[in-house]
Amino acid sequence: MSQPPRKPKATQQSVVVARVRNYFGSHFHVLMSSLNRLGRAPIASFMTAAVIGIALALPAAVHVFLNKLQAVSSVWQESTQVTVFLKKDVADGVALALSRELQRWPEITKVHYISPGRALKEFEQHSGMTDVVGLLNENPLPGVLVITPSKSISAIQTEALLPKLQKLSGVESAQMDVEWVRRLHGLLSVSERAVLTFGGLLALAVLFIIGNTIRLLIQNRQDEVEVVKLIGGSNAFVRRPFLYTGIWFGLFGGMVAWLLVNLLLAALSGPVAQLASLYGSDFRLGYADLETTAILLFIGPFLGLVGAWLVSGRYLRAIEPV
Repeated sequence: MSQPPRKPKATQQSVVVARVRNYFGSHFHVLMSSLNRLGRAPIASFMTAAVIGIALALPAAVHVFLNKLQAVSSVWQESTQVTVFLKKDVADGVALALSRELQRWPEITKVHYISPGRALKEFEQHSGMTDVVGLLNENPLPGVLVITPSKSISAIQTEALLPKLQKLSGVESAQMDVEWVRRLHGLLSVSERAVLTFGGLLALAVLFIIGNTIRLLIQNRQDEVEVVKLIGGSNAFVRRPFLYTGIWFGLFGGMVAWLLVNLLLAALSGPVAQLASLYGSDFRLGYADLETTAILLFIGPFLGLVGAWLVSGRYLRAIEPV
């Protein structure tokens, strides 16, 4: 028997290219037609996207604020200093020699010595109690060494410096005020966990919103679905426009959320800057970073796709042409 002639290789490649082109062309056509349908009902589409955006904006705004506060608290912790109080009978020469010795420690970057006389003068200038200081028979303030730990060591290693410094000759006590920083980190950790939980619940709400919207669209287009199935359209083909509709809703909701987050940050920027200045900080809220923007623009369409996929599959299977 004679074998059928083989198609030329170039013809086979052209067939594959044509199929791929038709596949993506069909998806692009459905994508744009879904957008066109949303444009025919702009008010209803905007309201749905606005509800989705509000649900996504709430945890996103808190997440941005906590991230910025976390960065500032890390800088505060890195700039923590250790204060070493010397005994009153330690002379300036001995204190300076101890300062030079500590400067050679690998855990220490800088040591600044404040003599008792300078400490009393600074106290007098900042407190305004010149008359009271003049009544003192002797200087009650000790010499102080202000130590800046190296940035290469952790907070735990910095705290380990305290017992070593307290054992030195001529040292009365050593202290490091980082307890409030650790409490702030603990509060931020709990807040971040709460935001994740709250965000998960709102993401579930977004799924219900999109699912209910898609369900209403399917019911409104039931006759159209029956006709498509009657002429041989599969469930996957019929589901495609509803999936893209869910993606569009999610994308527009993510864009609305991004806009709301930046508006909220802009509204709070001034008061937060004033509050930070009272504590000697130049902290600024700024706007949503690229990471948050990417997350919003991804999570919105993803939730839209999942919500539409879950609902459309169930309701479209129940619709069969009579």
